[in-house]
This record gives sequence, structure tokens and C-alpha cells, in this order.
Amino acid sequence: MASVHVIGNASAPHGQEQLANVAAALERRGVDADVHHPPTLEAAQEAARCSVAAGADRLIAVGGDGVVNIAVNAVAESSVVLGVVPAGTGNDFARALGLLDGDVDAQVGRALGEATAVDAIKSTHGWVASVATLGFSGDVTAHANRLRWPRGQHRYTLATVLQLPRLQPYPVSVTVDGRRVGSGSTMLLAIGNTAYFGGGMRICPAAKPGDGTFQVIDIEAVSRLRFLRVFPTVFSGRHVDRPEVHADSGVVAEVEGAGIDLWADGERLGPLPVRLELVPGALRLAGCPG
Repeated sequence: MASVHVIGNASAPHGQEQLANVAAALERRGVDADVHHPPTLEAAQEAARCSVAAGADRLIAVGGDGVVNIAVNAVAESSVVLGVVPAGTGNDFARALGLLDGDVDAQVGRALGEATAVDAIKSTHGWVASVATLGFSGDVTAHANRLRWPRGQHRYTLATVLQLPRLQPYPVSVTVDGRRVGSGSTMLLAIGNTAYFGGGMRICPAAKPGDGTFQVIDIEAVSRLRFLRVFPTVFSGRHVDRPEVHADSGVVAEVEGAGIDLWADGERLGPLPVRLELVPGALRLAGCPG
């Protein structure tokens, strides 16, 4: 077996246990892997970069979308194969790519499998595996990251309820492939390489990480009551049928605004303005279902 490195976030709930379980599963398969136990996400970034610099042929991310994003930023546009063992709060990248099923042994087996070319989004502030977003969704993500209970999608649901009293429109300018899109004032903007964010919400239901384009979703500035009618339909993806929601697609997006942060893969990406470009086949992802 080629050189295999494993990263996670040992400080996350059960993070040490998850890494130990993956290490044991690799050992049962006869794989001698370098398993890193970084105590923070910042240390995980350094471990991922060092793994690639040291000549890793495969980097396995154990955790949620934040850990996946760290691995993606380390391996994008390289020959290093990315494996994913989903063990986080949202697991939206794994959900979109069909990598959630099975126990740890099955997931490790997929992470050691054949690689498939998968798209990713390259931005001013780094790579995006799943969805870049701002507005109410960004505020909810920030709130959810401060919560320690509950886990999974329920954490985002609770954060949504708690954030609703602070709902406000955001003045932004969005250009996709050179054309202006949206109303200029948004409650929620999402640019998706994959369909899901927030622990299973289908915010960009038409996004497919192998078709060479991203989907853009803009929920225009509306009253709190109308937003409450629209937002629950995000879970099923039916929001795209609402008149308050504008959908588009493209390859290059430029988003401008003052004092507004963009979020991606469950973490803060950086402030506006930002440029995002879809890069076909930027990742070599292991174990994708046929």
C-alpha cells in the first residue's frame, strides 16, 4: 500500500476515539498508516500540509466538514487521493458523495478505494468542498459552532431557531460568469459544489460535484414571516420553487459587500469581496459509489 496519512481533530468530542478506531481498522487491513492526532483544527491544517509535503499518496480525513475542508485545501489539484471517514456534526460532503453508510470498517475500506475525479471551488480565501454561504445561513453556522449540544442536524435546527430574532437582509452584489444575479439584498446566499449544508439541508439541490458548474441560490430580502415560510422547504430542496428564491449556475462568481463574512464547509472562509471559481476534477476522492 502506498503512503497513507490520517488526520482528524483530536479535541473534538470523541475525536481521539474516532482516530483510534480508524487506526485499528487500517491495521486490520494491514495498512501501516501515519495517524496524526492534532489537538486543534489549526494543528490539523499543519498536519495535512506536512503530510502532503512528506509525500503522502493518500490523506484520510476523519471528522466532519471542517476536517474535510482542511484536507481538501491540502490535496486540491495534486495527485494525493482524499479519503473521508465521516465522524462530525454535519458530514454534508460525505452525504453528497454517498460516503455516510456503513460502520468504521466499511468507511475505512471506501477511504482506501479507487479514486474518482471530483470538482471543488477555489476561492480568494481557500478551497470549498461543499457550499459557500453568507447571510442567515452564515449567522446560523456561527451560532451552531458555539453550541455543544445537540449533535448533528439538530444542532443547526436549534441554532436556526435561536438566530431567527436577529434575521436581517444583507446588501451584496453577486456576479456569475459576468452577469449580475440576485436582487442586491439577500437573506441567504449559497454557492454550492454539492447539494447540502447545515447537516442535511438541500440548499443547492441541483449541485453535482462532477458536472463542471456550481449552483447559486439567493433568497431575496423578505419579511420574517415570509422567510419562515420559505426556509423550512430548504430541508427538502423545494425552496427553489418559491418566488422569493432565485437559482442560477456558473463557473465563476464574484461577491461584494462590506463587513460581511463568507462561510464554507461549516467554518468561516473570510470576508467579502471574494471570487470563487469551479475547478473541474480538482480532487481525487476515494470510494465514491458508481
